[in-house]
Amino acid sequence: MALEHAILVSLLEQPGSGYELARRFERSIGRFWTATHQQIYRVLKRMEADGWVTAEEIGQDGRPDKRSFSVTEPGRSLLVEWLRAPVQPEAVRHELAVKIRGAAFTDAAGRAALIGEVERYRAEHEALLARYLNGEKRDFAEINDDGQRLQHVVLRGGIAYERMLLDWLDDVLGTLRAL
Repeated sequence: MALEHAILVSLLEQPGSGYELARRFERSIGRFWTATHQQIYRVLKRMEADGWVTAEEIGQDGRPDKRSFSVTEPGRSLLVEWLRAPVQPEAVRHELAVKIRGAAFTDAAGRAALIGEVERYRAEHEALLARYLNGEKRDFAEINDDGQRLQHVVLRGGIAYERMLLDWLDDVLGTLRAL
């Protein structure tokens, strides 16, 4: 998937400025596709030049004008074409898993250090799960349309993934501590 597709989806959900898009990426889209502010602005500029989005200048009192982007028909067509294309399973790159395998070749001190790293990693994912669950309560207490249903099913996938990961990390910690 390209960043362009994630931006098109976000703008179809709600037009917005580059700053607003970056905030959405931090808050929701970032659950499954990350991008920096600079990347978003760079891609928006290219998408506008390609005719996939259009920008409207919006005046703001006491602040510089902002540009609010929305998807054009060519942009919508591009997204529909992309939606119809088959998806290949992603290759997984998981540095922690390689470190865990490497624990077989270290001493007790190395394994103890790895336990600390797994605990830190687990705490980060536990916090992420808590944010997802809070977001679910906040954003999906009432679901009114198909778009919300689809957003919610993606969030539920993120919740399920984090729960599975936490279970696995508990298993890893139990195994490392038993060595």
